[in-house]
Amino acid sequence: MKKKSVPATVTENRRAHFDYQLGEELVCGMSLTGPQVRLIRDHHVQLKGSYVAIRNSELWLYGLTLGAETTSNIRLLATKKQIESLERAKVAGSTIVPVRLLGGGRHIKLVIATGKGKKKYDKRETIKKRDIERGKY
Repeated sequence: MKKKSVPATVTENRRAHFDYQLGEELVCGMSLTGPQVRLIRDHHVQLKGSYVAIRNSELWLYGLTLGAETTSNIRLLATKKQIESLERAKVAGSTIVPVRLLGGGRHIKLVIATGKGKKKYDKRETIKKRDIERGKY
């Protein structure tokens, strides 16, 4: 019996948790070329500043930093039903945010989530909670 391994996190968008109240998560595949796969496996990737948009009923990841070059058009692989669900959330006022990049196994996956933008006072509250947990106060 083959043991299934949990994919390891290559990188995480830590600003996403600070800037957005995240909702439902979705794991998507990515349409990549060979050099892009190598850069991701070697951890030469940043999700900071990247975003997901829906164009022509397809999911696209823009602004992913790979090595020294910025790749601006990576197609994400999701079913029509999942894309329609994300479109409905977007119409309701949510944003689609890339959260984590998984790449421990054979496939490289991107975890995206719907999120509502936090206001400045929400962010201050998050900082206060984090400081209390750390034992600063």
